[in-house]
Amino acid sequence: MSKATKRKHVTREVETELSLPQDNQTIVKVVAGRGNNLHEVVDESGTSFLVSMPTKFRKNVWIKRGDFVIVTNIEEGDKVKAEISTILYKDQIKFIKAEGCWPQGFLAEEQLSQLQLKDNPEGDRESGEESDSSEDDSDLFQNTNRPVHEESDSEEDTESEQD
Repeated sequence: MSKATKRKHVTREVETELSLPQDNQTIVKVVAGRGNNLHEVVDESGTSFLVSMPTKFRKNVWIKRGDFVIVTNIEEGDKVKAEISTILYKDQIKFIKAEGCWPQGFLAEEQLSQLQLKDNPEGDRESGEESDSSEDDSDLFQNTNRPVHEESDSEEDTESEQD
């Protein structure tokens, strides 16, 4: 299978698959990337541990701090306790909440953040965070590390002045 075909199948699976966590799976929140396809996550009780990203997701799907993932526990893991099995996006999170399977610890955290947004509707400018309403619905393959260059009106003005 070519890289393009593999990427197409993986992205379709990530975007459209609606699944609930099984018995040996839990929903966790990504706290930080630790390198070598390892990510530090926190479960609903606040316990922090490392998870690995499987090869099918590498270079095909990106995750960032604050994203939610479903992980499968690894029994023989000493440092790495689980492996990412599903990356959750807005539609999947809505589905899991509707089914009543969303962890209570994350619901309380979400309610607290909504109260803070009501107190400060412009977002927290000091920490650089904005409100969630400014996020784009399709955030699957937006690499924020690469700048987007757009032509500005000032460049057009300088060209017309030279004529």
